[in-house]
Amino acid sequence: MRLTQIKWSNAVTAAIVDGDRARPIPEYNMQGLIERSEKEDVPLTTLAAQLATSHRESAAALIPVHPREVWACGCTYANSASFRDAEHGTREGFYAHVYREPRPELFFKGTARICVGPGQPIGIRPDSKFTAPEPELAVVLGSKGRVIGYTLANDVSAWDIERENPLYLPQSKFYSAACALGPVIVTTDELTDPYNVELSCTIQRGDAITFEGRTSTASLNRKIETLIEFLMRANPVPGSSILLTGTGIIVPEEAALQPGDVVTIKSPELGELSNPAMVV
Repeated sequence: MRLTQIKWSNAVTAAIVDGDRARPIPEYNMQGLIERSEKEDVPLTTLAAQLATSHRESAAALIPVHPREVWACGCTYANSASFRDAEHGTREGFYAHVYREPRPELFFKGTARICVGPGQPIGIRPDSKFTAPEPELAVVLGSKGRVIGYTLANDVSAWDIERENPLYLPQSKFYSAACALGPVIVTTDELTDPYNVELSCTIQRGDAITFEGRTSTASLNRKIETLIEFLMRANPVPGSSILLTGTGIIVPEEAALQPGDVVTIKSPELGELSNPAMVV
């Protein structure tokens, strides 16, 4: 099943995506729907089908869930680890070490406050000259780390700030409009193999394409259940949270985001997430 949120009856409302239209689920946003599903121990897909209206609305997809927390992983693809080591002038350093070792890199990305949905601007820090998109598979979590489904994410990052000093990573990652999500949540009954998801990314500046890249989650070096297990250790992440699984698409400095650029992330399995960039 494909789920999202739409504007309906002057409220942000959960909906089932039905082709190019949506069937609203009255009186529920996505977080409320997930909470009821877990409280009543009813599969989310079953509950959504029971509560959705029969009529199909023509409505744009909003952010599919306003996450209570967003967590992110790094160094889960080989090219990401080697790029980050190169940024710090080392042939092979602690990023490669993290890529190889059992314990993954996990960090707090933020809350719904720093998240945007399809079509909304993503942020460029005013003190950064090398901000870049990071296309990622995002895992939508229920309580106790249960996987509800998957969506597309853009883990927008100010690379030059982290490059200046690795201890500046929170400032590189956590700021206004630094995370885009959408357009839909594809539930686990429909997306049964998260290790076979194709991802592509383009940056468009006016009529020109300044960057194109692609990857597959087949190159993901960690099992999603392992990432979740480490995330949940001594850390009871609440339901309706998001886990970003890392990027395998590296944008070079010459393609750093500028105001007005449009970043488009596509996946045959998960749809298209497109956002303009602006200084925040």
